[in-house]
Amino acid sequence: MSKTLQELWPLLGVEHDCLLSRRGEVTVAFRAELPELFTLSDQEYEAFHQAWVRAIKALPEQTVFLKQDWFLERGYQPDYAKPEASFLAHSSERFFNERPYLEHSCYILLTRKPEGRRASTSLRSALLRASSVPALTLQPALLQNFLDSVDQFRHILEDSGFVRLMRLGESELLSQRRKQGLVERYCTLAEEEGEPLRKDLVFAEDIQVGRQHARLYTLGDAADLPALCGPRLTYARYSTDRTKFSVGFAASLGQLLPCNHLYSQYIFREDAQRTLHRLERKRLRLQSLSAYSRENAIARDATNAFLNEALSAQRLPVKAHFNLLVWAEEAAKTKELKSKVTAALAQLDAVAKEETVGAPQLFWAGIPGNAGDFPMNETFDTFAEQASCFLNLETGYRSSVSPVGLRLGDRLTGRPLHVDLSDEPVKRGVCTNRNKFILGPSGSGKSFFTNHLVRSYYEQGTHVVLVDVGHSYRGLCNLVGGCYFTYDEGHPICFNPFHIEGGGMPDTEKKESIKTLLLALWKKDNEPFLRSEYVALSGALQGYYEKLASQRGLRPGFDSFYEYVRDEFVVSLSRDKVKEKDFDIGNFLYVLRPYYRGGEFAFLLNATEHLDLLSERFIVFELDNIKDHPILFPVVTIIIMEVFISKMRKLQGVRKMILIEEAWKAIAREGMAEYIRYLFKTVRKFYGEAVVVTQEVEDIISSPVVKQAIINNSDCKILLDQSKYQNRFSQIQELLGLTEKEKALVLSVNRANDPMRKYKEVFISLGGTLSKVYRTEVSPEEYLAYTTEEREKVQVAAYARRYGSVQQGIAALARDLQQPDCSQPSLTTTSCENAS
Repeated sequence: MSKTLQELWPLLGVEHDCLLSRRGEVTVAFRAELPELFTLSDQEYEAFHQAWVRAIKALPEQTVFLKQDWFLERGYQPDYAKPEASFLAHSSERFFNERPYLEHSCYILLTRKPEGRRASTSLRSALLRASSVPALTLQPALLQNFLDSVDQFRHILEDSGFVRLMRLGESELLSQRRKQGLVERYCTLAEEEGEPLRKDLVFAEDIQVGRQHARLYTLGDAADLPALCGPRLTYARYSTDRTKFSVGFAASLGQLLPCNHLYSQYIFREDAQRTLHRLERKRLRLQSLSAYSRENAIARDATNAFLNEALSAQRLPVKAHFNLLVWAEEAAKTKELKSKVTAALAQLDAVAKEETVGAPQLFWAGIPGNAGDFPMNETFDTFAEQASCFLNLETGYRSSVSPVGLRLGDRLTGRPLHVDLSDEPVKRGVCTNRNKFILGPSGSGKSFFTNHLVRSYYEQGTHVVLVDVGHSYRGLCNLVGGCYFTYDEGHPICFNPFHIEGGGMPDTEKKESIKTLLLALWKKDNEPFLRSEYVALSGALQGYYEKLASQRGLRPGFDSFYEYVRDEFVVSLSRDKVKEKDFDIGNFLYVLRPYYRGGEFAFLLNATEHLDLLSERFIVFELDNIKDHPILFPVVTIIIMEVFISKMRKLQGVRKMILIEEAWKAIAREGMAEYIRYLFKTVRKFYGEAVVVTQEVEDIISSPVVKQAIINNSDCKILLDQSKYQNRFSQIQELLGLTEKEKALVLSVNRANDPMRKYKEVFISLGGTLSKVYRTEVSPEEYLAYTTEEREKVQVAAYARRYGSVQQGIAALARDLQQPDCSQPSLTTTSCENAS
């Protein structure tokens, strides 16, 4: 006689946010947030494992612990609706459209079985027989005791700092209008949590839920289990000869299994003394039979060892069961899924058992709230310590909810993530400043990453000042319409430090900046200046700006300042009887003559364009051609100092960033080194961040002025591929203060990249506590904007001239390079290896 689903349905409903079964079991459900994959060290895995063991021991007897980890195949859905999104942001959304990844959600269900309840088996499942509510009904005191134990379980786990639990209420357990609850989602294997969808449930050759064909694989027999287990495993793909990279013991059954699957982990907390008495009786029976069979002797010894360990080490005996439910919409794909599951279990040295006869009962017991009906003949005896090793401990990378940051990729799949390296770490107390130190050898993608970083911050309203020595940012600067200061014979570098936006008198900082500049032009590096000379220059500037205020048509600049000093200020000095030894006006005018009209450097301080650098949001100072020039380099250094300090102090509430590329060339001069030290110590007070980029750590430590100032005041450390230094990485580790976990992460960079995709990996450490490795993967349009390959830069420039703008040129070139019949190499085969 057939039965309806309503007759077989094991649940009564939800009371006080607890699932209540027809047999009187009460279930409390949580959603769990786990640590991200590839982020825990050996010691952290051990601590996390011990937290699970303590939490399970805190549960009362007759409690079933069920942890269900859902892993669903998804495709990244782009967001084209953002009106503020830029050309490059839109291109990135198109590039990552439908990028596959696994979405993980974790639920913990704690079920309290009534006292005296006879254990279910495969033949006594509620799916196969009618059941009634037990005579012993739930009492408020018993329920409260169970809830108190659940709270203790929750506190133990959350106090470990690795996991966060959110209690599920009735609206999340049961389906609502246009929203599926957890119970219905399980019964329909719903891949979306949205509108409910009815599906047929068929138990035949396999489990069929609607159009999905599912197979169930179990670890329920001790003979199929690995000989050894632990909190962690060494992940060979990311390990080196000197470092061991760790993942959770069951990671291959979780985030590392690339298919739709549900990993269910059961641990049954029973009466420990009764269990030990049962096993003692079993040992005696096996002792009697050991003379007839070697297998009985082996089983006797194993049981005896189990009992000895339970007593000597005070272990908690439990029963456990683990199973994997995998599914696909096509029945033919289940064979491929079997191969994946078998390979995943082989990594644990376990044997996959495909359930056929008992699959319906196991699936039925997995319904949230029905774990008390689990067939106990499918479990095995073990200890809480060993059972906890099989729990999935990790989840996928999570995006930041902060509006500030940049787009990086999940290390495993490349799914786009929003990563905040500035504000969120400071708010959480992980970092005390926003400064960054970037280290990467030539060819590691260092300039490529920094292009991506500054472009992201610029589009979020940041004022960016770049000091470069290799033309790495010319393409990006042209694209965003920034100011690019460089020196060549046709277009010499020029500034106008005397210009004040809107006119008027200069403030104290502006006066001090100009006086510093004039003294640098007049005096040698090691030549001191007199107090009287400093006072004289102050008077000259005061009189000059008073003249500018009275003569509106007079253009500010070095030429007009020089003429004022020569024609008018010299008269006031004579009138005040200032002696030559106090201020040698003749020497001053003679030394500064090359910067006046017709002089060798007349171009330098008389610019008529880009006068208001305070309002310019993207400024690049290219120092490659003047880094060794004894006159131009000190002047440009002072200009850079004045520009960024002015932004720091005047742009209140606006984010500022200064990035210094190839720092050793810039900090070789003492003046620049002092400036960098000042920046790294004070920029955080003005909502700013300083970034130094270099190829070698020696570049930084060679300057004693900035060695500790940069490293000690950079809470964000970014390292690219360091594989060439793995045999002598200890120096870098010691200098940067990296932990052993961070060392393993750094040396794992680019060790197992997906050969079907082109990208570079980057290691990021925040405050020495949060460390991850991300992908730097960009769209073809972003690649062309960032590239430092000369051939590709020439192509971009040619297309920009042809199509009238850099943006249109990049868009056209990206289209042409992706055409199958294009003679040019496709960007899909071009990697960041070309980027220095």
